[in-house]
Amino acid sequence: MDSGQGWRRLFFTSRKGIRSGTAEVGSPDTVFVVLVLMMLACGAVMSYSASAVYGLQFYDDSTYFLKRYLLFAIVSVLFTVPLILFAKPEFFRFLSVFLYTVSVFLLILVLLIGTVGGGAQRWLVLGPFTVQPSEIAKLALIMMLALIMSKYENQVTSVKKHGGSIRYGILLPGGLIGLICLLVAAEKHISGLLIIAMLGVCIMFLGGTRLRYLGFMGVAVAAAGCLLIFVSSYAQVRVDTWLHIEEVDPLGSAWQTLQGLYAIGSGGLFGLGYGHGRQKHGYVSQPQNDFIFTVICEELGFVGAALILLLFAFLVLRGFHIASRAPDRFSSLVVYGISLKLALQTILNVAVVTNSMPNTGVSLPFFSSGGTFLAMQIFEMGIVLAISRYSTQKR
Repeated sequence: MDSGQGWRRLFFTSRKGIRSGTAEVGSPDTVFVVLVLMMLACGAVMSYSASAVYGLQFYDDSTYFLKRYLLFAIVSVLFTVPLILFAKPEFFRFLSVFLYTVSVFLLILVLLIGTVGGGAQRWLVLGPFTVQPSEIAKLALIMMLALIMSKYENQVTSVKKHGGSIRYGILLPGGLIGLICLLVAAEKHISGLLIIAMLGVCIMFLGGTRLRYLGFMGVAVAAAGCLLIFVSSYAQVRVDTWLHIEEVDPLGSAWQTLQGLYAIGSGGLFGLGYGHGRQKHGYVSQPQNDFIFTVICEELGFVGAALILLLFAFLVLRGFHIASRAPDRFSSLVVYGISLKLALQTILNVAVVTNSMPNTGVSLPFFSSGGTFLAMQIFEMGIVLAISRYSTQKR
């Protein structure tokens, strides 16, 4: 087979890649649209409540972060709607290679000229905008792995001795994951490294990689994580604070975690009421960001927080439903990956603010402040909706 045929097979779905059934082009999944809009509405409302005091104190504008949230949300939606209405599954195959290439370039660039904050060098300042390349890399890796695992499906799942299961099931995808993880680790971005590695392993599992190979890879990832903590004094402080929270200086490294726990505990069953939270008044640092869930718990209580988590669960499950009816294996893996990313981010954020794991700076989807994060979240939802238009109806 010549190289031209190889590239055509890489980007265009063959008949073999289509699931049994009839692929129909229709409207975006209505349930998913409603759930996303509900998420954005809840995110905007809670963003204002959590950030009003902080915005007034540092920017002399209580609506500063709300305006940013709405601006990024509206612009992102306007750019995403044409994608939803006109993009075909083949387009995302080209996009996967483009995004992966761009993300690698940006991750290298951030190591050279990136800004440092919170103990990690993870942001690029491009004029009036601040970009976090690791957020782009997460989606890029999902899509690139989906492309590779779908193209080499027969080799990945082969049980023959020289069928290619090691080369295409572990070495090739492992190399793609390893490159991104290496660059993110160089940023000392532990939470990003954790999420990227977990997403990579999940896509490989869904793509058919054998469990024993994944076990070896999991051990390698765990060892790399331990090594990163060992060489990073910043990470060691975070881990020590998590393990000995009752012994650490409550006015020092344990401050944010303890204040977040106070906020969660004071919310009770029904909360103090929207806008009436106390810990956001200079106690929880940057409450509009990673610790916004503590404000949700304090103001809306256990019931309100549970409803929001239930909304996340519905969105993830609906994503799984769309993935199960996707027109081809590549599209299915992409939607599964995006849905798993949403689930992982949510679970890890809640784990951090409840001190179930070290404070590693994990943002809460749709709620945490951050232009790149919100824009990528909306773009990812747009990809799911675009693929939902090409559902497969089994006869």
